[in-house]
Amino acid sequence: MHDRVAGFILTTALAVFVAVLIVPGDAGAIPAFARKYRMSCTTCHAPAPRLKAFGEEFAGNAFQLEEDQEPPRFFYDTGDEQLTLMRDLPIAVRFDAYVTYDRDDQADVTDLKTPYGMKLLSGGNISKRIGYYFYFYMSERGEVAGIEDAYIHFNDFFDLELDLMVGQFQVSDPLFKRELRLTYEDYEIYKTRVGDTPTNLTYDRGFIVTYGSPVGLDATFLLVNGNGKGEAHNGYFDDDDWKNGMFRLSQSIGPVRVGGFAYLCNSIKAIDQNSVENQHYYWGIDGTIDVQDKLQINMQYLERHDDDPFFLRVDPYEVAMKGGFVEVVWSVGGEMGKTFVTFLYNYIDSDLNNLDYSAGTLSLSYLLRRNVRLVAEGTYHEDTEAARLVAGVVSAF
Repeated sequence: MHDRVAGFILTTALAVFVAVLIVPGDAGAIPAFARKYRMSCTTCHAPAPRLKAFGEEFAGNAFQLEEDQEPPRFFYDTGDEQLTLMRDLPIAVRFDAYVTYDRDDQADVTDLKTPYGMKLLSGGNISKRIGYYFYFYMSERGEVAGIEDAYIHFNDFFDLELDLMVGQFQVSDPLFKRELRLTYEDYEIYKTRVGDTPTNLTYDRGFIVTYGSPVGLDATFLLVNGNGKGEAHNGYFDDDDWKNGMFRLSQSIGPVRVGGFAYLCNSIKAIDQNSVENQHYYWGIDGTIDVQDKLQINMQYLERHDDDPFFLRVDPYEVAMKGGFVEVVWSVGGEMGKTFVTFLYNYIDSDLNNLDYSAGTLSLSYLLRRNVRLVAEGTYHEDTEAARLVAGVVSAF
């Protein structure tokens, strides 16, 4: 055991050293929104891709400033009040590259994930109250993953305090957005599928309706197909007549936000010309604490219950899963600083032993430029005593 700890420390130090070696030069450009408004990335991010409060408001306002702050020069004067055309289509690129070292009882593996991911992003205004956002994964772990996030955002729909998003997004977005985390390690429980059932909390197609009250109470309703973002079959994306629905409430009081949700699901599989159902549901609570713009604590706990996740029909058995994560982000020099430390602990306990997961991650981010972030990270899996070290660079331009 002492040899494992010593090896873990040694390889972590090596990962930091490698991160310095693979640093690129000045990126020489800034992402789409910063380029459009001639603002620093720090206006919305601390650091990118993690959003500050202003960035959350900007995204919630359909990717535009308040109505009286949008410079008219960004749009063509078409002479038609019913047509808004941006002069330039906002485009940005994200490029991630990593070196990883994995150690377990079976083997030691070093891998050059260069690049690990490369995607093309665009977002902007269709009108004063309608925006869009999408990104295309040109390379994700060596494959063309295609469209992931892609939606139209209606802000203050029909002059009500309602926002409507229609398209493809992650079911977990109203909870915590996976795409905004600083760690290579993921929010594991959001990705986990149970048995042969396609449901999890990642990408799906549908719509989200959000209401924000003046007293800090937010209500969200989400409806999706429930079987992910796969290809259409016989002209249909959904392979059954059911839709999955989520309802969520959250309340903000000063630096504290608490929330809870319920997600009701059903999946159907045709077996021997018969339809077999798996009725399943999630429920969970979550919270965020911000401490003087230097420390943020995010917490998620959820449970999932399945009636027949393997579609056995004969002698089905129920499966329960519970778990979540705790994430602590320390902005060492404040929001405008260059150094950020993240601790992430993932935990899953399930009736299916192969789903159990318990891992702690410590990650260091250093901004070489506002849009070039170096990462050195170590993860230790308690259940398997395996370790992973990561060194890399995340850039956007």
